[in-house]
Amino acid sequence: MTTKKTWLSKLSEKKEPKIKRIEFDFADIPANSSMFIATPQIIDNYIKQIPKGKKETVQTMRKDLAIENRAEYICPVTTGIFLRVVAEANFEKYTQSNSLKGITPFWRVTKPNSTLSKKLTFGQDFIINQRQVENINE
Repeated sequence: MTTKKTWLSKLSEKKEPKIKRIEFDFADIPANSSMFIATPQIIDNYIKQIPKGKKETVQTMRKDLAIENRAEYICPVTTGIFLRVVAEANFEKYTQSNSLKGITPFWRVTKPNSTLSKKLTFGQDFIINQRQVENINE
């Protein structure tokens, strides 16, 4: 019987980022472009740099990480998956400690009404509350 991985274990998995050449149009990426595939840790580290009370869009994060990693684009699919891993893992950490100390502030990138927030196992209220505490408006 296999044991289901925790979100924290998914966040800490050792994965290597990659840059791939896309041969066909993919999502918002045109054919023959270089596409960066990040890791959950890269997404986590990016979010940690966002100051308290500030928000960032997923689109800006994608652009920043693509430039930082010398690619034209970043994969929208894996970025969404890894952002969910970051949110779920950090909420898991929060529930274990009942403290925000050491928690990556994923609510600064995740909008309460986004498709991602609707998929989160813990719902949208936590994101809404944290944004209110930091006075972050839509």
